[in-house]
Amino acid sequence: MSLLDRLNRDLAEAMRAHDEVRKRALRTAKAAIANAEVEKRGRAGREATLTDEEVLAVLARQAKQRRESIAEFTAGGRPDLVEQEQAELAVLESYLPRQLTADEIADVVRQVIAEVGATDPKQVGAVMRAAMERLRGQADGKTVNEIARKLLAEGQS
Repeated sequence: MSLLDRLNRDLAEAMRAHDEVRKRALRTAKAAIANAEVEKRGRAGREATLTDEEVLAVLARQAKQRRESIAEFTAGGRPDLVEQEQAELAVLESYLPRQLTADEIADVVRQVIAEVGATDPKQVGAVMRAAMERLRGQADGKTVNEIARKLLAEGQS
């Protein structure tokens, strides 16, 4: 069963169960997927459906938006909206691969730094390209970038 089929099935179940949080999160995700399909169709010039990998990328973007919203609502003193966003984020994360810890990310970045031969923080771009290729879907790019910059500044200790 494709990921999109699973999302459709889970949305139907959420509607039957009157699970408002799950229903809202899945509807928003499905709308973002539909937008991505329209964009892909525009580029391809024909009917286009997303692969599971592309659907995962859309879900990852949706999760990232929720994390950013949580930070903003926390800073703005809106615990009601923080709680709502956290609940929707939990729904989205159930479809995403397990996120790596900072230590696991650092291990991968250290390997990439060694393979690329980076010795200077100015080479973070090359490190990021290779690291994100390996960590796609398992780590947020911002976190990887922070870890890569830190390791390069420390001389990869």
